[in-house]
Amino acid sequence: MEQFKTSADVLFVLLGAIMVLAMHAGFAFLEVGTVRDKNQVNALVKILSDFAMSTVAYFAIGYGLAYGTTFFVGADKLVADSGYELVKFFFLLTFAAAIPAIISGGIAERARFVPQLIATFFIVGFLYPFFEGVIWNGNFGFQDWLESAFGAKFHDFAGSVVVHSFGGWIALPAVLLLGARRGRYHKNGAIAAHPPSSIPFLALGAWILAVGWFGFNVMSAQRLETANGLVAINSLMAMVGGTLAALAAGRNDPGFVHNGPLAGLVAVCAGSDLMHPIGALVVGAIAGVLFVQFFTFAQNRLKIDDVLGVWPLHGLCGTWGGIAAGIFGSQSLGGIGGVSLGAQTVGTLAGIVIALIGGAVIYGVIRATVGIRLDPEQEYMGADLALHKVSATPEHETSW
Repeated sequence: MEQFKTSADVLFVLLGAIMVLAMHAGFAFLEVGTVRDKNQVNALVKILSDFAMSTVAYFAIGYGLAYGTTFFVGADKLVADSGYELVKFFFLLTFAAAIPAIISGGIAERARFVPQLIATFFIVGFLYPFFEGVIWNGNFGFQDWLESAFGAKFHDFAGSVVVHSFGGWIALPAVLLLGARRGRYHKNGAIAAHPPSSIPFLALGAWILAVGWFGFNVMSAQRLETANGLVAINSLMAMVGGTLAALAAGRNDPGFVHNGPLAGLVAVCAGSDLMHPIGALVVGAIAGVLFVQFFTFAQNRLKIDDVLGVWPLHGLCGTWGGIAAGIFGSQSLGGIGGVSLGAQTVGTLAGIVIALIGGAVIYGVIRATVGIRLDPEQEYMGADLALHKVSATPEHETSW
């Protein structure tokens, strides 16, 4: 029976890893549908290449940095417990690889390819695992300090802060250092529209992400015996709340409508195992409005050319999710309890600070050494032809 239980856990986590791996197709098509035609191929190649680089960095460095485990031993030792540690690595790798996938959407259409791969290696190999280990493995005593100071540790069940907020706040300095796309903002104050190239692809990406998210959240239990249907229902309710709120706040705009469910899902990750479903609905709805309002504010008022809006979607909605777990996870609002608003706030702020500093250092050094931006001619031509020598619709070049 013990062997059966272990094998069941292996299968459970493996299925979760596969579902989250599929989410990377969602990241790819969300970006493909949002960027202009001349950058669609680049979006597809970036997401796959970043995942490959993330795997190498996390296997060789990152996972060991976070959890103190090494894979540089004989295969006879790796198969202990039916290889549970291996599938756990696979599952958590898909989380780690989400960080560069998030960043990719913010820096789309003008970033150089190889420098971004270099950034991915350092983010997934060092920066992300440092914070992951602090929160999810208790490294450096930060969680113990929070518990002694606030009566509870920082709670982030499935990564509102550890993954989403962290990735969104790393993306912000990357976007600022890279600068806006050429022609986006004019000196006279005019803002040039760069409309999505394909609403169907954008919608497909959103749907793939939403479906895979139930593996992202539910399988974060990491053991079959601790899986709970509450996580699934709370994820559903937050997704619905985000969709309806973005539909209303975004005035039927299809880009906002399809990012609304993602905003809700980002926000509910942290407290999905604690909240009442009604609380999850409210958390998702607030996240949907938060995304719409801050996407518009960042693009039009602050003139931050964050192409997919990854800072408001992941950075701000993830931040809200970390704090919301301390509010709606409390028993007074129908939650299970065992959380502290103080701990949630401090833990969330710590993630923001580490992400901002780490992102600024990594992208700042790369910018100062090898450069991070396409030259004007390449950007005008588009990354597809400039970097990959092919367009997404080659018949346009050959039909005449």
